[in-house]
Amino acid sequence: MSHLSATAQPPGPVLAIESSCDETACAILSPTGACLAQRVVSQDGHADFGGVVPEIAARAHLALLPGLVEATLADAGLSTTDLGFVAASTGPGLIGGLIVGTSFAKGLALALDIPFVAVNHVEAHALTARLPGIVPDGAPFPYLLLLVSGGHCQCIAVDGVGHYRKLGGTIDDAAGEAFDKVAKMLGLGWPGGPALEKLAQQGNPNAIPLPRPLLRRPGCDFSFSGLKTAIAQKLAPFGQAPLPHQFAADLAASFQQAVADVVADRINHALDMMPQARLLVAAGGVAANTALRTRLEEVAQQRGLRFAAPPLKLCTDNAVMVGWAALETWRESAERGLPTPNNTTLRPRPRWPLEDMAQRFEPGLTQA
Repeated sequence: MSHLSATAQPPGPVLAIESSCDETACAILSPTGACLAQRVVSQDGHADFGGVVPEIAARAHLALLPGLVEATLADAGLSTTDLGFVAASTGPGLIGGLIVGTSFAKGLALALDIPFVAVNHVEAHALTARLPGIVPDGAPFPYLLLLVSGGHCQCIAVDGVGHYRKLGGTIDDAAGEAFDKVAKMLGLGWPGGPALEKLAQQGNPNAIPLPRPLLRRPGCDFSFSGLKTAIAQKLAPFGQAPLPHQFAADLAASFQQAVADVVADRINHALDMMPQARLLVAAGGVAANTALRTRLEEVAQQRGLRFAAPPLKLCTDNAVMVGWAALETWRESAERGLPTPNNTTLRPRPRWPLEDMAQRFEPGLTQA
């Protein structure tokens, strides 16, 4: 079961902050994991640059966070004195945003004399499926996670809280990065994933032949750079001329189909590497893509597995997943008889491998 037992619950709600990229988010979860309130602000100062500008993102987090936290508390009908602890994404991600969010959370925790729990952003995605209500009857370990976003494309064996094995990952672009770059080639602007999916709905996914990188190769690594190059070659004859709408729609649909085919193949290989899995989970921003979800559901059904993906609003970066990961850490520490986690000395980390997370629960190690 994914709910928290009464003996492992904190004394009050958790206030969680997410600021690892260009979403500024705050959420408040009850001690059992129910979402009491959440807010997300997607920054709009990056589109002109065709991608996230770290300095702009950090400054926006700094300007937005105080008011966002105050509004989220008001939504939940709570004050800061009601909180049990504070959590924040502390890595991996853009270091400027991580510093802003983590410093704000630490300062609030110190002022209230309550614990601060540092959260690994990737682990938060990995545990989202265990949020109450996401999977009927809960999401027991172990399960296979496909993490697909703008910065990540990995197959991860989730064996327990803090226990993760990377089975494969991208050797070049992440899936979301490929979606954004192809969308830019098609003149769809940034962020391009949702716009490309919308355009693809008007096209024929079998109209334009495209490569399927690493298809049927051993293992479950990914590669999307060759697919991106193939798109550029299809567009080259048009030069600077406007693309015919139907051609653009067919190319978008064909690209999306190629990605789905590759991901399905890689997931089948990952499941061969993890025969004990009974659940396939997709998380991250690209997991919101309907065509990809449908293909993953088909793979799970063929393998006799359940498939789970968070609601669309919890696929992209959000603070609900951060709060839940912190609650899972709290529960795991309590059940192991370890001290209450309090990470006020932990510095933000632009890189923070999931493999390091097991150290939190090893005897003799501090919670810093």
